[in-house]
Amino acid sequence: MDKFDLFCQKSHAKDEGYQNKVNWFKKRYKEGLRIKLLMIDEGKRGLRSRGFIEYMPGENSWRGVDAEEWLVIHCIWVVGRNKKFGLGSKLLRGCINDAKGRNGVAVVTSRKNWLPDERLFIRHGFAKVDELSPFDLYALKLKKTAKSPRFYSISEKKKNSYGKGLTVFVTAQCPYIHNSVIGIQRLAKKTKIPLRIQHIENHNELKKHCVHPYGVFCVLLNGNVVSYYLGGSVYETKQAVKSQ
Repeated sequence: MDKFDLFCQKSHAKDEGYQNKVNWFKKRYKEGLRIKLLMIDEGKRGLRSRGFIEYMPGENSWRGVDAEEWLVIHCIWVVGRNKKFGLGSKLLRGCINDAKGRNGVAVVTSRKNWLPDERLFIRHGFAKVDELSPFDLYALKLKKTAKSPRFYSISEKKKNSYGKGLTVFVTAQCPYIHNSVIGIQRLAKKTKIPLRIQHIENHNELKKHCVHPYGVFCVLLNGNVVSYYLGGSVYETKQAVKSQ
């Protein structure tokens, strides 16, 4: 941890969101969480991280997925001019290799969030096993008789149980979550809407409170999901509030 970074938001390593991720990583490592960095020498400052993959055993994963005995990919990302050289495939193959002895590898995909889209996984033999728009669940079976993973069922009753106002489900899995929460807190204060922050500290709590396949961040307004997209969460929440 002193020598390398966790890739996302590494240029703001002193910020609270990044430090939250560091502490989260250290706690989760003993549960099987792994982060592999793509280190590239671009001829200027030596080896620099230009991509990564994060995954862990499904029984402890931080996605809304029932995937015991699988590895579940949280994130995979290659940036800049290093794209289209097969480096994402190299990261993925490393994960698949680590899944030997398990049922296989699963991943939540979407083209409407920061999650990976499905094309890389299809090229490597993954097949869609479940969907809950705008999310799909893809899996690569390493054991032919294995039961496919599934999204956790999400009932309207569960969402409505959080009551009126805004409920924000917060974890430290992504370092960008912290700034999104600050923005929503400011919005709630300005509009005088009741706000509840539901901190999720482990997989069991995520399973209990899961109202969305993304799992680690979600905004409810009066029991309705209004945002799960970190890049636009404040805007989407503001628009939902205006339409009330």
